Amino acid sequence: MLSVLTTLAGVWSGFALWYQLQAPAQIRTVAVAVLALAVLAALNGLWRRRWRPLLGFAVLFAGMLGWWSTLKPSHDRIWADEVARLLHIDIDGNHAHLTNVRNFDWRSETDYTVRWEDRNYDLGRLVSADLVLSYWMGPAIAHTLVSFGFDDGRYLTFSVEIRKEKGESFSALGGFFRKFEAVLVASEERDILRVRSNVRGEDVYLYRLQVEPATLRKLFAGYAGEAAKLEREPAFYNTLTSNCTTIVFDLARAINPQLPFDYRLLASGYLAEYAYDVGGLTPGFDYATLHARSRITERALAAGNDARFSELIRVGIPGTHPTPVGETSAGTPSMKK
Repeated sequence: MLSVLTTLAGVWSGFALWYQLQAPAQIRTVAVAVLALAVLAALNGLWRRRWRPLLGFAVLFAGMLGWWSTLKPSHDRIWADEVARLLHIDIDGNHAHLTNVRNFDWRSETDYTVRWEDRNYDLGRLVSADLVLSYWMGPAIAHTLVSFGFDDGRYLTFSVEIRKEKGESFSALGGFFRKFEAVLVASEERDILRVRSNVRGEDVYLYRLQVEPATLRKLFAGYAGEAAKLEREPAFYNTLTSNCTTIVFDLARAINPQLPFDYRLLASGYLAEYAYDVGGLTPGFDYATLHARSRITERALAAGNDARFSELIRVGIPGTHPTPVGETSAGTPSMKK
């Protein structure tokens, strides 16, 4: 058991050094190599029943934990343009005023027009919420977004993302080791969905959620609470425990505490299947049909920068438009119980 614990402590410390030590790659490599030698010496001491090397590693690991505790998230860095501003939301009755809504015009990942705007929304006109999954690394991993629809045809999308510094790129492993801060982005769909499908080449799916009007407002207010929390105090993004999917689940569970925990909340690419199983997607269709019809990638590519982007990507998605008379889920009855 001590061998396993020593090995795990060494592996964790190695990654922590690699991702957090503010030094050139050569120095980080030397530091990790020295750490590896200390782990090997401790394991060799265990096998030989010599405790001094293990004690030495224990002291080293205690020092690592002490250093780790000094790492704090910050709002004061040189941020990438698309996450440079913090979202602020004021809700007064039915009126929601949002500051720093993103509305970029993307031509490529490096060529874009920067636009941050103030927006006003009437929460009494909130009529829908859509779950969006954008696949960028195989079928099990997707970025999760929630898009709110209003009866005037407007949509507003919320996305919890890493707050990249200029020149920084995402690392799933780095997300376990306090490499990134978290940020909540509110954006036009023509920005935040189109950049994923049309610019980054991700595969995007959009599902209509079955949510009562009163619950829609609570969910929207939950995002307002998350925005306020991040304004008050910066927080680290964590690939496992504090990411785009887990925060959505936390908000939903605050409304419905009976929602079960499920491995698909960690394997976010399967989140839509989880939503289907708990009755959260459009009824009357089996999951395979919903999944096939909810793929918007090709429609987004065809829509381009059209002002009707949000309308065009929803053509044919169950629940987002009236179903034509006589249309069924490809002749297959719903599998939902």
